[in-house]
Amino acid sequence: MFSRRNCLTLFYLFELEQNVRNTASRYIQNIQPGEKAKGDFSLLFLKLNGKMKRILKQVVGIDVAQSELVVCLGRMNEDWAPELYAHKTFANTAKEFVALVHWVKKLTTELSPVLYVMEATGVYHESLAYFLDGKGFEVSIVLPNKISNYTRTLQVKTITDKTSSEAIARFGLERKLDRWSPPAEIFRRLRQKTRERDQLVGERTLVKNQLHAERSEAYPSKESMARMKTRINLLNKQIAQIEQEIGALLKQDKAVNEDIKIISSAPGIGILTAVTALAETNGFELIRSRKQLTSYAGFDVREKTSGTSVKGKPRISKKGNKYLRKAMYMPALAAIRYDGRFKVLYTRLLSKHGVKMKAAVAVQRKMLELIYTMYKTKTPFNKDHRKEEVVAVLP
Repeated sequence: MFSRRNCLTLFYLFELEQNVRNTASRYIQNIQPGEKAKGDFSLLFLKLNGKMKRILKQVVGIDVAQSELVVCLGRMNEDWAPELYAHKTFANTAKEFVALVHWVKKLTTELSPVLYVMEATGVYHESLAYFLDGKGFEVSIVLPNKISNYTRTLQVKTITDKTSSEAIARFGLERKLDRWSPPAEIFRRLRQKTRERDQLVGERTLVKNQLHAERSEAYPSKESMARMKTRINLLNKQIAQIEQEIGALLKQDKAVNEDIKIISSAPGIGILTAVTALAETNGFELIRSRKQLTSYAGFDVREKTSGTSVKGKPRISKKGNKYLRKAMYMPALAAIRYDGRFKVLYTRLLSKHGVKMKAAVAVQRKMLELIYTMYKTKTPFNKDHRKEEVVAVLP
């Protein structure tokens, strides 16, 4: 004859067993043929006390190359231990993007959202990022220098595509990353135009230098110089055409056109500089502070000092958007020449260390911060406005 206490104990044990059986049955029904379910199923429960074990985070780390995608699946459980459990390689094509999504769906659970993390590798990652975002998946794009610095902390001796995808997956599991969203149509098209123009300007400079060298020879070739002049004229026409297309795009969007007018009110900042700043930052959408902006552009200062023996020279990291840095160069020179405040800053820094380029870079950084301030506050430049009042409005 069982006591009342023993009866209740048996009842609770029977109820727990039934809950476990029902949960396992629902889980097994979702397993695809040939799928290894042992590792995934064991994550639903703790080892000893029978408590349910939740998956806190699921990440797909993708190492993107021109022709292939090396993928690693990882997850974070309640014990906060990252686990990498699956690898596969796909071609970097639209057809394989669909296969990638199906493969990830088979090996992940719907109990937790899946985050796709990849590096910003030139333009090769863009097609996949647009595809995943269009399907409603969460996507994060990380700068390559962040992944490389993180990989060093893992003490990985052999760097391969597989280990790179594993590092990306672990980085996504351990860090809180911002979700990537496609740039606005106007900023995407402006970025294409400004980058194409920058490439043509560089090509024109190269041809002009070649023409100068040919003219300086003892016996210059008239035929070669004629061809170079033809190329220069063609490049001039193409550059002018791109500038007209940029103007037409701005006329189509009154809000962006007004922002360009506000930004270009500052000394030394022209329309092309303002357009480049907005296009390369997607209208400063993910920029929350001036410090974050300088880091994104690669203007952040890197310094290495230790004790009395190691004293590295401070220098900018250049681990950021090179188009932003390049766009700030000529405006900074103009501001140093014609604006008193920037001239004072340049002179003070030059007298301190005697390096002209270093002082000019500091002015470039200040001008980029000024653009950010004017855009966020929607306030045109005022030369009589005190610096403290302008800077204080932003974090």
